[in-house]
Amino acid sequence: MDTVDLLLHPVRLRIVHALSGDRTLTTSQLCALLPDVSKATVYRHVSLLADGGLLEIEGEQRVRGAVERRYRLRRERAVIDSDAAASVPVEDHRQVFAVAMATLLAEFNAYLDRPGAAPAADLVGYRQHAMWLSRDELTALIGEMRDALVRRITNEPSPERTRYLISPILFPAEEPPAAGDEDSRARIESGS
Repeated sequence: MDTVDLLLHPVRLRIVHALSGDRTLTTSQLCALLPDVSKATVYRHVSLLADGGLLEIEGEQRVRGAVERRYRLRRERAVIDSDAAASVPVEDHRQVFAVAMATLLAEFNAYLDRPGAAPAADLVGYRQHAMWLSRDELTALIGEMRDALVRRITNEPSPERTRYLISPILFPAEEPPAAGDEDSRARIESGS
């Protein structure tokens, strides 16, 4: 199974999220982080990710007669690069987006199901903004967002830090107005 196929499953994507940030976790610890997923399902998907080379075994120890493995995410393998993304047919993007949304919904529901979940206090946000951007402005915006994320993505876990999931989603919501189409431009500017 290639990286795209491995990541096209909500449980596997949640496992990848849980191991992000150079974390090393056992399958039991992953089960605790995904309480809405059966243990058998977590074990099966951890095995698939390990067999596919996205997870590596960091160490092993005997626990009550069984071997318990600690897994680490191989970040360089858990990325869908621009070439792979460009090779996905347009129709398949529906499936990719659906998996991303299903994963996000499962992660958010797991958060809300935790005792003491407090969206306002935790600064939870799910705003959407519409903006008009030229290709150069869009490229600059993506670069600025990437720079902001990269500066913090390697933060180590600590008692002062909470692990947050951020999911930027960006797509054109409509076609640009035709050049010289003043009626169209006026409707856009007035919001009607």
